[in-house]
Amino acid sequence: MKKNLLIMLFAALLFSCNNTDEKSDAFGNFEADPVIVSSESSGKILQLNIEKGQKIEAGFTAALTDTVQIDLKLKQIDAQKAAILSKKQSIQSQIDVFEEQIKNLETNEKRVAQMVKDQAATQKQLDDITSQISVIKKQIAGTRTQFTSVNMELDVLETQKETAEDLLRRCQVESPVSGTILETYIEQGELATQGKPLFKIADLDELTLKVYVSGAQLPNVKIGQQVNVVIDKSETENQELSGRVNWISSEAEFTPKIIQTKEERVKLVYAVKVKVKNDGTLKVGMPGEISW
Repeated sequence: MKKNLLIMLFAALLFSCNNTDEKSDAFGNFEADPVIVSSESSGKILQLNIEKGQKIEAGFTAALTDTVQIDLKLKQIDAQKAAILSKKQSIQSQIDVFEEQIKNLETNEKRVAQMVKDQAATQKQLDDITSQISVIKKQIAGTRTQFTSVNMELDVLETQKETAEDLLRRCQVESPVSGTILETYIEQGELATQGKPLFKIADLDELTLKVYVSGAQLPNVKIGQQVNVVIDKSETENQELSGRVNWISSEAEFTPKIIQTKEERVKLVYAVKVKVKNDGTLKVGMPGEISW
């Protein structure tokens, strides 16, 4: 009697498991969309403010590379700008002197012109003053042309300063996205080179379940469709979550070996990605199933 009862319970459990399998339309594993952040400058890592498993926000300063050479370059540029601005002031002072001379000569010109009318001075005296005024005006025009070259020098230095400031900003490595640090590839004090990966980050608040469906199932799947996602809660229980289809492959592929039995591997299937909100139970690589 007990033996028969055990057989019936086993059959019921097997039937229940089969029903669960039949309800599932596709199988796959959870994955994240990681971002690998690399160094944009070369130099020693002065600060490394992250560690594996740490959750950070977008814009968080994750690392800082050596900035000494760039700081020195900026100081040099500022000194050169100060010297050129001093030169510019000197040019303006020369022009001010010339303009003062012209004012005095123009005053004399009016006085001598009146004296010529009164026959108290000669026309030559008046012409000499007029000629002096003309010469000084040409000197002013020639001096003003120096502003062009000085301004060009300032423009070059300003461009160099903007370039150096951009390089300085690149020494500060900020996270482009909010998420959890999955991997770090460097330690504080090590030398980073331009393009060297520093860390990998992904938003684990929402994971992607990548599953595979057959050609016969494909008409039942649509972008934006809500589906039921099933994961293992324990050895005997499952947990249901809600997911949304956000990508369907346009090309068929052979069933991955990790998904199906040897007989199923020869079938052509289509990859489907389902976005699932993560309440903390989902992990990258965890298996999952969907049904619709």
